[in-house]
Amino acid sequence: MADTYDLIVLGSGPGGYVAAIRASQLGLKVAIVERERLGGICLNWGCIPTKALLRTSEIYHYMTHAADYGLKAEKIGFDLTKIVERSRKVSGQLNAGVKSLMKKNKVTVVEGVGALTGKGKLSVRQGNGTVELEAKHILIATGARARDLPFAKADGKRIWTYRHAMVPQEMPTKLLVIGSGAIGVEFASFYNDMGAEVTIVEMLPRILPVEDEEVSAFMEKRLTKDGIKIVTGAGVEKIDTDAKGVKATIKGKDGKSVTEDYSHVIVAIGIVPNTEEIGLETLGVTTERGHIKVDGFGRTNVEGIYAIGDVTGAPWLAHKASHEGVVCVEKIAGEDPHPFETWNIPGCTYSRPQVASVGLTEAKAKEQGRDVKVGKFPFIGNGKAIALGEADGFIKTVFDAKTGELLGAHMVGAEVTELIQGYVVARQLETTEAELMETVFAHPTLSEMMHESVLGAYGRALHF
Repeated sequence: MADTYDLIVLGSGPGGYVAAIRASQLGLKVAIVERERLGGICLNWGCIPTKALLRTSEIYHYMTHAADYGLKAEKIGFDLTKIVERSRKVSGQLNAGVKSLMKKNKVTVVEGVGALTGKGKLSVRQGNGTVELEAKHILIATGARARDLPFAKADGKRIWTYRHAMVPQEMPTKLLVIGSGAIGVEFASFYNDMGAEVTIVEMLPRILPVEDEEVSAFMEKRLTKDGIKIVTGAGVEKIDTDAKGVKATIKGKDGKSVTEDYSHVIVAIGIVPNTEEIGLETLGVTTERGHIKVDGFGRTNVEGIYAIGDVTGAPWLAHKASHEGVVCVEKIAGEDPHPFETWNIPGCTYSRPQVASVGLTEAKAKEQGRDVKVGKFPFIGNGKAIALGEADGFIKTVFDAKTGELLGAHMVGAEVTELIQGYVVARQLETTEAELMETVFAHPTLSEMMHESVLGAYGRALHF
């Protein structure tokens, strides 16, 4: 006899476990299936542990620049094993927190590898046996994994994915990072601050290619100043490894190939959705380039089968997955949620300095035929930023010149990943420049730059 539920969630990442909690709150009997650790990649191998590592490198940077603050620090060093232990401890603490939340919300946790076997049926493989589950609704939240180079598979020794880079057995001396999205830039920032010689290679003409062009240009200049070598418009043609290191052949934008030695390589060229071997073909669930195709409520082409998060496509972000999960189960439970849309999802890169954005870039807005007003305010014009010793960066806002709609906001500098939410809320509330101009911002704060950037779009900036 199969165990019967109202909803089965396959995958316990930030999409899956949040969906399970919300479903339980709405009175559904819920089971969640997980093959590894509750919390998924984000909590165990992504968002959270990387932030723990980046916090360590940030503090180490300040220690090595103590004199800038009138302080003395001598014989500064670090213990790599303890750095990794702290990161894993943070993940462990949150993993335990998710377990507690499952228990609190009466969600049944089923450990094992799950796969669809028929309409409303899911089989979970556990060691030598299986557990059969049934539910009217099955939600797929299996996430994604790192994409390998076809000619150089990650081995965890010399060629790393993000998972290997989070638990290094040794500190790289000369590191090649392939890919300059958020993951690549974050690891480049971490290892550079910890003393490695870092090179970033990006196929596209600029780093952080999804960000506003001015942000990308600023980051390239800043990271180069900090000692990171950046090669854009280039591709890695070949990688050879041995016990001592890596030989990588890089073809530059000039068409010439150069071979150089590195101690380690991090491959950060994107992700692959986890859609294999979960039984999608059994029911004929439609996929597109490997991702499950869904509507605004997470519904697939097969009745009773839903999907959310990275497995459904870009943007591949934890907060996107969580919100999708809530919308999906509220619809299942008979509520009337707004269909999920991606127009107002913030993106964050936790490097040093940080990058954050929401909405349209200036270029995208103009591509759409919009007449825009653009405001920009530099960190050097902000008293709090100068007092913090963090005067590098800027905040940029893009408005529709006719309606005053806030089309997008783009930031680079200290703590901008915290500041961006102000603009996200403003866009959600359909705020125009008028309301933002009339809003009082506390002084002295970094958030004052948000106000100044809005004023700047209309020729009214006060402090620059």
